[in-house]
Amino acid sequence: MAGSRALLRQCPLLLPQNREGTAYEGFVTAQGRDFHIRILLPIDFQLKNARIECSWHLKKTLHAYRRILKQRLHSCPDLVSFMVELKTVLEIALRNTQELHIPRPPEYYSCLVRDLEILGWNKVAYVDTGLTTIKLKAEDSCGRQHLITLKLNAKYPTEPPECLVDFPVQFAVSWMPQNSIMDIYNQFRAALESLKEFWDAMDEIDRKTWVLEPENPTRSATTRRIAIGNNVSVNIEVDPWHPNMLPECYFLGADHVINPLRIKLNNNMHSWDPEIGLLQNLKDLLEIDFPSCAVLEKSDFAKDCGICYAYRLDGTTPDQVCDDPRCGQPFHQACLYEWLQSLPSSRQSFNVIFGECPYCNKVRKSNENE
Repeated sequence: MAGSRALLRQCPLLLPQNREGTAYEGFVTAQGRDFHIRILLPIDFQLKNARIECSWHLKKTLHAYRRILKQRLHSCPDLVSFMVELKTVLEIALRNTQELHIPRPPEYYSCLVRDLEILGWNKVAYVDTGLTTIKLKAEDSCGRQHLITLKLNAKYPTEPPECLVDFPVQFAVSWMPQNSIMDIYNQFRAALESLKEFWDAMDEIDRKTWVLEPENPTRSATTRRIAIGNNVSVNIEVDPWHPNMLPECYFLGADHVINPLRIKLNNNMHSWDPEIGLLQNLKDLLEIDFPSCAVLEKSDFAKDCGICYAYRLDGTTPDQVCDDPRCGQPFHQACLYEWLQSLPSSRQSFNVIFGECPYCNKVRKSNENE
């Protein structure tokens, strides 16, 4: 009841549609405007599984913020907290939308065109019709192509543009009113060279090993899940500023296979040599050769889940493996958890559930939050 009153205070036009409190419909208000919205909660009230339906106008306004809202949906403890977050994001989105429609003075356009001419039109990859969004291209010393997106407001050059880059670290621009796009471009080029060693290390891994995840890594991705063998892999997290130092390693596979790898890593950790590169160090410490994409096919490692019979499920790949050496069947963590939940013989301790493998009856455990 207290939660309903709190929700009514935050969104007086959003009303419950059933006694269970799993359906709400009405309007969310921001900057004096009402937007139609409908929220459907599952019977366990888990927000991460909620379905949100809204008017096309609200959907269009929040389109650029959908990833943020999805994160909030997973992190907020209740509907009231999420609606507070939603209204905050909506206020920001409306302000930004209004700002885009502020007419620019003639000086804005003359200054911008002059800056682009000084920079060189050959470095411009895209300009929108309103001259508010510009994409510049650059090539680093290894020939890799990069883009920086500039979003300019009406006060340019007094205020700096918003800069969007595909970097694994934050790109902070140093700006003064007398600066120009050329200054941002030079800072962008300098940042590219500072990340050269990181991208060299990641490119070598992508080129010489089978990377299971991410499927199409971006320049900002700092993790790689590298195939070691059948249903065995290692997930590494690389520090962009120190790419040739020992990364964080997490092994995935059956215990009888990955435990010896953990022991080798711990025993050989002292011999890590920053001078010989990330991939070679991993080979030396683990005393293995990673399967090469020049010799083997990805299908040799990308085994389907033994429950849903698919390899990729909601962006994830099978990362749970039966510990029985005679079985070794891989599963998606979500599939295995749901399977074990359905077994009458399974038992649960907090969020860890124990039950039998669907293939060999060996006792398995699964953590809901793994």
